[in-house]
Amino acid sequence: MPASVKRNLAQLPPNRTMITITVMLATVMQVLDTTIANVALPHMQGSLGATQDQIDWVLTSYIVAAAIVTPTTGWLTTRFGRRRIFLVSLTGFTAASLLCGLANSLGEMVVFRLGQGLFGAALVPLSQATMLDTYPPSERGRAMAIWGMGVTVGPILGPTLGGYLTDYYNWRWCFYINLPVGILAVLGILAFVPDSVHKTGRRLDWLGFAFLSLGLASLQLFLDRGEQRGWLQSTEIKIEAVLTLFGLYMFVAESATSRRPFFDVRLFRDRTYILSVVLSAGVMIVLYGSMALTPQLLEGELNYPVFTAGLAMAPRGIGSIGSMWLVGRISHKVDPRWIIGTGLALTAVSLYQMSGWSLDVPESTVMWISTLQGFGFGFVTVPLTVVAFANLPADLRAEASGFYNLIRNVGGSVGISISAARLTELTQTFHAELGRFINPYRPMPMFGNLSGAASMVAVNGNITQQAAMVAYINVFLLMALLCTALILVLPLLRFSHALPPAESAVASE
Repeated sequence: MPASVKRNLAQLPPNRTMITITVMLATVMQVLDTTIANVALPHMQGSLGATQDQIDWVLTSYIVAAAIVTPTTGWLTTRFGRRRIFLVSLTGFTAASLLCGLANSLGEMVVFRLGQGLFGAALVPLSQATMLDTYPPSERGRAMAIWGMGVTVGPILGPTLGGYLTDYYNWRWCFYINLPVGILAVLGILAFVPDSVHKTGRRLDWLGFAFLSLGLASLQLFLDRGEQRGWLQSTEIKIEAVLTLFGLYMFVAESATSRRPFFDVRLFRDRTYILSVVLSAGVMIVLYGSMALTPQLLEGELNYPVFTAGLAMAPRGIGSIGSMWLVGRISHKVDPRWIIGTGLALTAVSLYQMSGWSLDVPESTVMWISTLQGFGFGFVTVPLTVVAFANLPADLRAEASGFYNLIRNVGGSVGISISAARLTELTQTFHAELGRFINPYRPMPMFGNLSGAASMVAVNGNITQQAAMVAYINVFLLMALLCTALILVLPLLRFSHALPPAESAVASE
């Protein structure tokens, strides 16, 4: 056995099972919180005495805070050590969750959600880097399958769990549920997770960080509030657009001229890593775009109760778990590009099937399409993560993970904004088109005399419902086309095999 192989295997931490359980508790807790509160917003609005526009800041504050802090994960880990940052993040996130549950005013809730975003931002990048360091290269496919289950299934199951807790208990339990999970994760970090090597002399590019924070915060506000404010028709959105372009441009300029840029330039010299980041952003656009629309369709147009809508979407998580389990078994035998391509194709097929739905689509159809879609996403997430880090040295993993997850989050925000804006635009367009065929002189027995006010209200409601349904299926078709286009990027990925034959043989013994 070569000496380098012995040394690498000897550096692997013991108690891998307990480390995995611990970091997955942290991962699931954080990603679950990105969607679990969404379904509880109407209940929070009444309890906290907020308007519709004000209550949206409960989501916006969390997203903006997480966007600003996520890029600092690499520097914080290098400067203070992974274990210490993990503990601070978990403790702060758990405490902020408790305070969110206890909040009695909108101001308190927004401040505490900011705290959740600030402390929780590093949890997913830290868990990913820990999993990569805990397992040898020959088992990283399986490790990323486990990690991917938490990252992907958490947001999918969030609305279901949030709907259940809100309907049967109280919206505050959407936050209280984090307490036992957070405490267990903290104890697990203290007991099992080893620290990483840290360099106290490394400096942070504060100017680059300031420009990046300005750009990201403005971008998230632009994406989150644009649809409500009418996009560039609003002065607020125009200002946010200008600040986004200014902040990101100055960040790029600062990074190109600084001796110690915010992100290590070696990241951007790896073509496969950059292409994987782009692919991941595209996948998140499709994932979050479709996830944002599906519950709206089920609850708004098909009249599903909140909890029933969550149950109808739950098979998506089951499909993801099944495909990730399968990927963990075959990842070392099959070219990851073929696995990713298969997943994208399955996802595109599921979205194409959704573009053929009507107002009387049966619940069984919704469930099996959700299963197929989840199966496709699971096939993409795991191998794409493995490919992204395949060529990077170990000392870049924390920083690379921070940037990778930052772009994933931005992709998710873009997906939600694109789908919402396109849905609104198409609904208005189709409503106008369908309305052209309605007039008092055209007989419509189902509505009676169109000259009556009640009949006109009924007709308008029917037209609005039909227009919205046509808009939904057009957006699903757009997502299917985007998913298909992502397949064209796969041949450009280049990576070395995870292990040479000698290491593979050792790892299997």
